[in-house]
Amino acid sequence: MMQQFNLFKAQHPEAVLLFRVGDFYETYGEDAVIASKVLGLVLTKRSNASANSVEMAGFPHHSIESYLSKLVRAGYKVAVCDQLEDPKMTKKLVKRGITELVTPGIAYSDQLLEQKENNYLAALYFNGSERSGVAFLDISTGSFSIAEGNKDYLEVLLNDMAPKEILLQREYVKGFKEHFGEHWYISQMDEWAFNPIACREKLLKQLNVETLKGFGVEGMVNGITAAGSLLFYLESNFNAGVAHICSLKRIDRESFVWMDSFTFRNLEIFSSAAGKEGTTLLQVMDKSLSPQGGRLLRSWLAMPLKSKEEIERRQGVVQYFADFEQKREAVRELVSQVGDLERIVARAAAGKIMPKEVMQLLRGLSIMGPLKSLALEDGVEELATLAEGIETFENLRRIIGEQMMAEPASLFGKGDIIANGVDAELDDLRSIARHSKEYLLNLQQQESERSGITSLKVGYNNIFGYYLEVRNTHKDKVPAEWIRKQTLVNAERYITQELKEYEEKILGAEEKILAIEQRIYASIVAKIQQEIRAIQQSSAIVAQIDLLSAFAQLAVENNYSRPIIDQSLEIEIRQGRHPVIERNMPLGQEYVANDIKLDSQGEQIIILTGPNMAGKSALLRQTALIVLMAQTGSFVPAAYARIGIVDKVFTRVGASDNISKGESTFMVEMTETSTILHNLSPRSLVLLDEIGRGTSTYDGLSIAWAVVEYISSEIKAKTLFATHYHELTELENKLDGVKNFKITVKEINGKVIFLRKITQGSANKSFGIEVAALAGVPESVTVCAKKILKMLEKNDLTQNFNEEKEVLKQESFVEKYLKEVSISYF
Repeated sequence: MMQQFNLFKAQHPEAVLLFRVGDFYETYGEDAVIASKVLGLVLTKRSNASANSVEMAGFPHHSIESYLSKLVRAGYKVAVCDQLEDPKMTKKLVKRGITELVTPGIAYSDQLLEQKENNYLAALYFNGSERSGVAFLDISTGSFSIAEGNKDYLEVLLNDMAPKEILLQREYVKGFKEHFGEHWYISQMDEWAFNPIACREKLLKQLNVETLKGFGVEGMVNGITAAGSLLFYLESNFNAGVAHICSLKRIDRESFVWMDSFTFRNLEIFSSAAGKEGTTLLQVMDKSLSPQGGRLLRSWLAMPLKSKEEIERRQGVVQYFADFEQKREAVRELVSQVGDLERIVARAAAGKIMPKEVMQLLRGLSIMGPLKSLALEDGVEELATLAEGIETFENLRRIIGEQMMAEPASLFGKGDIIANGVDAELDDLRSIARHSKEYLLNLQQQESERSGITSLKVGYNNIFGYYLEVRNTHKDKVPAEWIRKQTLVNAERYITQELKEYEEKILGAEEKILAIEQRIYASIVAKIQQEIRAIQQSSAIVAQIDLLSAFAQLAVENNYSRPIIDQSLEIEIRQGRHPVIERNMPLGQEYVANDIKLDSQGEQIIILTGPNMAGKSALLRQTALIVLMAQTGSFVPAAYARIGIVDKVFTRVGASDNISKGESTFMVEMTETSTILHNLSPRSLVLLDEIGRGTSTYDGLSIAWAVVEYISSEIKAKTLFATHYHELTELENKLDGVKNFKITVKEINGKVIFLRKITQGSANKSFGIEVAALAGVPESVTVCAKKILKMLEKNDLTQNFNEEKEVLKQESFVEKYLKEVSISYF
């Protein structure tokens, strides 16, 4: 048996091998050491007279789901080795084989999956050119998409999609880690799995088509290669049940708002800087009632739209649900009963669907008809267009409803799964298995009356099975057709043809019941598999209806308004609020709303000054969040909003370092700034907070000044620039489109009161020492700091820089720099 184990381990040395032995899964050697630590199992040893002992740890086979999930979540690939034959049927070593390889990116179990989050497996294909391919597959739902672009674009997509596992060509692993970081879970395959011709053929076969034109990806050779490599990887991991992977989407960079990883982090869209204690935009917006609706929200937030028509289509549905409370509540009540149809049919495709999931599928499909009727009822064009695509699955629902028990057992052998009346033999066997005592008593009474043997008994032993026992005083009454099997001192034992037939039925009933139920259940699953694509399409529509009704619920609960979307280069927000901060305000306090107007001419760049804690960063973030919410189709936290379509959102907010790469806070800040300046357009929205604060005053101020000039003169992007460099307010007089605004405060008796209201003009004081006092810095320190500040102000340390500004007014930093180095800036 250990030779058998070593053979499979040699085939998959990178995986923890779970080896089925009777009613247990066992691990040996280094795998056992890992399992004992991760799973908390007792580490023992296995040995015999002819071999050295080896470490061993195991657990009961019925607990595999929980233990498997722990290993995978800990970052291990797991190979499951099962017994392929019944040990009772062989006297030799039981035949075994690898039945499943589970990795972070290949998972079906609920214990491995987040309900409202996709579990993507990604593949990247590099061919030495500037343009590479990437594919994303969620095997738990069948979601499959591809894209192409340079490394910067691929990095954006990886951060958007957040794959749990990435497949790479073996020779590109090192280069990937150097460029994209070490934090990804990486699997690798040899070059043959990334052959463009073979990958294309593999993809065509999977999608059952002769051309990829219908999916809009025909010319995307690199993306197709990445997609095909994923299919080869699944095949090598024993995932044959992939019928639910039947469609392919193209991720088009031009269709979505571009946001880099810094922006997602700074805006706290999916994760909070405060960790689990913090609140994200996703958490605030998620009013969805179905798992697929929750997953769709993540997708929409990761890729807000740039299409005015599509945004307005979503808004139309949201408006309808917001206006008609009764209809909204009725739709949401139906949606709440649908369940996770995407993952249920994925498990059906893989042959892993459980009986209770089949009944949840039936309940979900039963909602389709009423939901479709409700959505079509009032003739709202945007909603009707969506709902028309919903199918009602009458035939499949009838099959499941007629053939499955209303409350089936969770596992075969643990109770009834198939309904009564479906199969006559099954009904007969159940009657035999559950009513054998009554049958034997009836037989005893029947034969006693027929023969006149009043003392007749029915018995059983392991040698003869069931028998009729007749005392010697009555043996002359024994019918001729009875067969004598055993003679006792005071009695004779007989069998009959009917008794032997019933015995065979009783002894084999449970096994036969199991076999018949599995056969009928397999036919039901096959019928489900035939409808997978249609169920996926209807489920996707239900997810949209769920999410759009959730947007309406959000708007009603939080007093959001419908933004106007146009093709201008302007953003106008009146009484805007931060959606996350607003929700977390202490009881009795209200968030102070503010107005913001940005355009490409008069107010292209706002220089925002004011003390720390006054609300500068919150104002920057809320502006970006309102724009992003608007371009997902949601209503926004503002009294009025007009959003000219934004193509990219960039933020540089807060300070952090990257010690593992030897990058200081200032280096990280400059890296983020560089990324922003390289990728701007006139339609972009830029949020910059405290640029240049990580170095000397003159260095930092010079960089900040040059960045503003560059954006103003070269790009014309809409920009909010928060700063403590009050010298930057001089730019209002120097550059067209630069305006000064400040966060107002009041100073009473040496104490600062933050009004958090934005007004035109510039602040002349940072109140840093006062904020330090509010933070609890010892009074002796703040008193000393005030004395030093007065001394510094008397010495006028800014004199030298003021002299330099006179030069700058004659010739900009950018112009001067270009002349000196004769190359394009940044």
